[in-house]
Amino acid sequence: MTYVVTVEIRIPEGAPELDGLHRVGATALLEQGFASVAGIEGADGMEMDLFDVAVAVHPGGAILKVMVAAPSLEFAEEAVGSVSEEVLERSELLAEWTVESSEVQLHTDAARESLEAADGPGAPPSDPQARRAHHTAKPDTADETEQETPDHEAAFRTLAARLRSFGPAAFGVETGTGPGSGAAPDAGPGPDVRPEPGEHERPRAADAPPVITPESAELAAGSLVYGAEVLIDELYDDVQALAEEDATVAECQGHLWHLDQLPSRHAQQYNELFARRFLVTAIALTTRFTDGSFRRLGCLAEELVLKLLLEQAHVTLDLHGLLDEDVAAALGRFAGEVYEDMDFAWLQDTGEDGADGRGGGAALGFGTWFTPFDDARYVHPYALDEMPETGVPDTAEN
Repeated sequence: MTYVVTVEIRIPEGAPELDGLHRVGATALLEQGFASVAGIEGADGMEMDLFDVAVAVHPGGAILKVMVAAPSLEFAEEAVGSVSEEVLERSELLAEWTVESSEVQLHTDAARESLEAADGPGAPPSDPQARRAHHTAKPDTADETEQETPDHEAAFRTLAARLRSFGPAAFGVETGTGPGSGAAPDAGPGPDVRPEPGEHERPRAADAPPVITPESAELAAGSLVYGAEVLIDELYDDVQALAEEDATVAECQGHLWHLDQLPSRHAQQYNELFARRFLVTAIALTTRFTDGSFRRLGCLAEELVLKLLLEQAHVTLDLHGLLDEDVAAALGRFAGEVYEDMDFAWLQDTGEDGADGRGGGAALGFGTWFTPFDDARYVHPYALDEMPETGVPDTAEN
């Protein structure tokens, strides 16, 4: 069975945080280390195939997503953790780094439902599309206990603190609406910014914009963190689907979670390599969201990743009955805060020009999706478009 193992690696305690140049170097060392690993043999002669590794280095260490075929989940976690330690030991510059965790992360209640109902009358359907419809369907609340919805809400509020690059103001919370609302960017909208009961329960005019409370900002932030984990796992599935068929999105007969939602005009160019680059871009962007280092979107591909992430957050909240007007407004304010413009929306048009005829499509050529907007922007080295002067065409086929 194929597993995606998440490995968290930390720099030595007391060491200075990695700057941009060191992060690029660490990325190269980790990728080279895993490139030399063709397969893994564990206890009792069990073997495991290593398919792919995505590396996202942040100031405090790195997060690896390792795709492997293994006989069991436990073996996958243990073996990938051991191999990660060996890769670090082989590199003189990384020898003192440590592996903090190596685990297969199951992100949704649907996973638990599948395990509990396996081979039983309540087992989810085996067809991927039917299973997705089953998992994303609005839950029947008739048999729910009163504790289930509050549990989901509390979980999202707990996750909110991990969105370290954004404070409550990024979600539209006005200064002074609650303790901590003026926090620095690395202080996410956590439980300490929750208002006192009734503090914001004042009537507003029918045409007035919603007053976004710290509580709404918490739910929005938590849904983004949760949604990022689901998005990355599902993009891994999309990469595997294209790899198995050796096909583009336009040709793929299997189930795709997200890549078929990208602008259809370029579907013939979304091949396995493009999917890998897009996945790494998603990992790099969401890492910067959660480690406090995010400043600005780096390229058009990151704008498209954010679009998918926002859609995932909306779906997740709606699934658990938590998407009210204020939370939706908070997500809208967040999008407005992070996006510098909406030019990428022109890509959804079927023509070569923008919907208003201003030629926006030509300005957003497919070969520039992973090109930094300017010299100050960050794009992960694995995904980065090669510049034309190097003699390597800047397309997804290279």
